[in-house]
Amino acid sequence: MRNLVAFLLTLSSGARLCDAFAALPRPAFAAAARTSCLSSAAAAATDEATEAEISSLLRPSYEIEPISLRIGHGFDIHKMVPLSEAGQPIVVGGVVIDHEDQKWTDKDGKYTDEPNSIYITQLGVLAHSDGDVIYHSIVDAIFGALTLPDIGQVFQDTDPRWKGCDSSKFMEHAYEVMKYYGYQIGNVDVTLILERPKVAGFKPKMKENIVRLLRTTEGRVNIKARTHEKVDSVGELRSLSCHVVITLEKVVEDKEE
Repeated sequence: MRNLVAFLLTLSSGARLCDAFAALPRPAFAAAARTSCLSSAAAAATDEATEAEISSLLRPSYEIEPISLRIGHGFDIHKMVPLSEAGQPIVVGGVVIDHEDQKWTDKDGKYTDEPNSIYITQLGVLAHSDGDVIYHSIVDAIFGALTLPDIGQVFQDTDPRWKGCDSSKFMEHAYEVMKYYGYQIGNVDVTLILERPKVAGFKPKMKENIVRLLRTTEGRVNIKARTHEKVDSVGELRSLSCHVVITLEKVVEDKEE
């Protein structure tokens, strides 16, 4: 419990999530995660401010009922712009998407003589963190399945702590929250939507990353990728998006005979 409190206090003090996780001993938090409520003794030993912060992040006022199966859906979309403007590459599923120069539609004529002209460029993702649409969608799906606040409330895009943050840290946090409530991954179904660059060759590494971060198996994670048939901002290479559907299974502890 002390380690969980220390983690939340590190966040509230303005530290980056990356630093907060570095200060958190994993085994102690894992032990604390086995119950979805605090004992009266632990609660009494925690001051009101800290207790309020724990409640707001992990324990809403209503009961998160221990049903056997939960389903969550997550969605994310981010702008793609010339790499020089984005200041960071395209990162999807924890993988940097190396690519050849692309035919990006300059909607506003910022880089070309006229609006809606084609500009040949390397692309990056415009985002507060690293803009990983798969990781963000998975986190949102986990939170949604547990009826918790969405990723935008937990990791606000106006908070300097998350500026440029590696989104695997958000995944680690979502896993710990899921475990705190006594759930594990049932399955993860990802639909990545982008016109270009092509990502088929990157999918195995994306899957490997998801399996590792969620402590699950390859047979429970699927990644699909499709274009947007050159329609709208995604089809014009000005954005990429992702849908994720997740099932969570209630962990049943073995009872001693």
